[in-house]
This record gives sequence, C-alpha cells and structure tokens, in this order.
Amino acid sequence: MIQHFHNARLIDPEALTYEPGSLTIRDGRIEAVGGDAPEGAELIDAGGKCLAPGIVDWGVKIGEPGERHKESFRSAGRAAAAGGVTTIVARPDTLPPIDDPEALEFAARRAADAPVNIRHMAALTKSREGREMVEMGFLQDAGAVAFSDGVRTVTDTRLLSRCMTYARGLGALIVGHPQDVGLSRGAVATSGKFASLYGLPAVSPMAEVMGLDRDLALAAMTGCRWHADQVTVAASLPALRRARDAGLDVSAGISIHHLTLNEFDVGDYRTFFRFTPPLRSEDDRMAMVQAVADGVIDVIASFHTPQDEESKRLPFAEAAPGAVGLQTLLPAAMRLYHQGGLTLPQIWRAMSLNPARRLGLDAGRLAAGAPADLVLFDPDAPFVLDRFTLLSKSKNTPFDGARMQGRVLGTWVAGTRVFGETA
Repeated sequence: MIQHFHNARLIDPEALTYEPGSLTIRDGRIEAVGGDAPEGAELIDAGGKCLAPGIVDWGVKIGEPGERHKESFRSAGRAAAAGGVTTIVARPDTLPPIDDPEALEFAARRAADAPVNIRHMAALTKSREGREMVEMGFLQDAGAVAFSDGVRTVTDTRLLSRCMTYARGLGALIVGHPQDVGLSRGAVATSGKFASLYGLPAVSPMAEVMGLDRDLALAAMTGCRWHADQVTVAASLPALRRARDAGLDVSAGISIHHLTLNEFDVGDYRTFFRFTPPLRSEDDRMAMVQAVADGVIDVIASFHTPQDEESKRLPFAEAAPGAVGLQTLLPAAMRLYHQGGLTLPQIWRAMSLNPARRLGLDAGRLAAGAPADLVLFDPDAPFVLDRFTLLSKSKNTPFDGARMQGRVLGTWVAGTRVFGETA
C-alpha cells in the first residue's frame, strides 16, 4: 500500500526544520520525504497543516492490572490516538506492580487491544518498596525498556548503587524521581507566600535539588545510564549541566503541566492541579521552558495519571495527585509555541525524537526508512476543552474549560490511520 501526503508543512525534529513538503509511505514505512506521488498512490491532502512524527509519550499510567476502572489499555490507546500519540511508554506503578516477567507479559498481552504502540517500563525494586532489586536481566529480555519505581524514591543508597551497577552491565536505563523524601513527605505545594497564604503543606525546591545531586553522584560512581523523570526547578539545572559536561550518560524530562502551569493555578484549592512534584513558581516554569529550548531538559511528556472522581473530590491535601494528559499534551504544548517559548521542531524533538532515542525505540523521525507513525494537526485551531469529551475513562484534567489551540486531524500508526475521518 502506497500513500502520499501533499500540501503539508513538515516538522522534522532531527533537522529542526519546519517547511512545506510532501511525504510518501509504502508498506507502513516512510519511503521518501519530498518528491511527487508514485503511480497508484493514495493521495492525502494535508490542507497546509502540520505533519510530524507521532508523539512518544514517556511515563503513562495505565490501570491494568488493578485499576482498570481508571484506565484500560484500550481506552488509553483511543485517547492517545486522538491526541497524536503513536507510542505510549507505560509506567510500572500498577496494582500489583510490573516487577517480574509474568506481570510484564500479562501487560504486553493486554496492550494488544490498543490502536497505538505500547512499550513498558518495569519496576526497579520488588513491589516498588525499595528493599530488593528486581530481576533486571529477565525483565529486559521480556521487553522492559527501562526500570523505575515511579514517584517512589529509593532511599537506600547502597541498594540504589547496586541497581545502577547491575544496570550498567546490562546497558539498561534507570529512571529516577529526584526528591529528598524527608523534606518532601506530605507536601502538596511549593514553599513560598502562596502556600503559606493557602495553608498548604509545602516543600522547598531544594528537595528536588538534593535528590538530583545524590542520584547524579551515584550515576557518576557507577557509570550507569540514568534519566530524571521530572526536573522542575531552575536550581536543578546547574547540576544537570555539570553532569553533561563531565560526560555522564544522563538525561532529564518534565511534564507538560509543569511547563504550562504554575503554583497560582491551584486557585480555590482545585484538586485537578494537585501534582507530584507540586506546581512551581512562574520563574521556575519559564526557566524550564528555556531549558527545553537549550536541550538541557530532553523530554516533554504528559505523565498521564488517571484518577477517578472519588480520588479527586477531597480536600486539596488529601486528593490523589496527577492528571490525564494523552489528549491534552499536544494542545497544551501549542501554548509554548504560540507564546514564543519553543519552536515546533524543538517541541517535537522533546516529545518524539528524544524519548525514542533515549529508550532505543524505532520512532520519532521524519525520514526515509522510519516507521510511518505520524500526526497531522492544525496548531492554530481554537477550542474550549470539555473534560467529558476526553476518551480516557478518567476525566481529571487541569485544562477543563480552558481556551486552547491545536487540534489533531489524523493519526497514523505504521501507515494505518487510527484517528481521523476515515479511521
């Protein structure tokens, strides 16, 4: 099967270009970028809209097993397709956690229900309790692309160093959540005037800096591949730069919510704005946007965390943290584009190319030979988000009622349309 996109504006995150062009797909892969349509090809008029590699969303929570009422692989896959996400990298913080090959194989079988690609991280320690290392080699053989205990920080430094040493021998990637647990325990806001005024349990940004310093020191000691799931404060950036300059194999990510929202968005204790780590100051948010532009922060992700109504309709400090984001990642990222903070190629470098490269996935590129995982979207299309139109089972989004721009027109996985008019 041959398909030819024409009248498109191509976003190439490798070359960091954004220009008019055409693209040809043959048998699920990109055959050529540019040129005329081959004989017999299905012609797809992009209408002058943007055509980009599908988003690789790293760190998605799916409720199978244990919390299927919050999100299933099928519902997450439908939401992903509607949001231009062609590859989900699922977290291991399920009930029970993905901490042995059998659990990973179960999740992989269930993921076959989804219309998009789904890859899996595995837990770093058994039951995510920070006491005993998982069988990394067996889990890697079963398909784990990285190892993480999610938002639970391993406090046993000796155990973490052993995990890192073992991972180095396997070439495995460890994903850490940089926080000093003693300082951050029970906190739901960033310390400052706002948290004091609202009477919210707060934590200093230094908790992240201290946790990051520790993990980077261990990465230097062991030589392992390491990734910080979320770096959210400006004070963390010098340590990241020093680690890069020293040649350490380290990288960092951030959620779209920390890039587009700040601590004042909590408003009247709105629990849809309760996150881990908490939302930061506007100065920190702007510093993070610049860090993405400079390449210090490598990855932007949704950190999709579905929570049911009962988990959110509680006092702010007691509400479950997190928000859904598979469908809102792209329009939220368009805020950064329209505000002039990032170009479209820079955004796609962080949302598609970099996560694919870091995880060793064949995705994220707009080049001959790459998989035809694509998203066609209008970056300017305005709309008001109604959370009840989201395809996720859970509807906990901070963008409910917000004016947004950026609408997905079509999504293709291996050349097959999984969202849009003919999907």
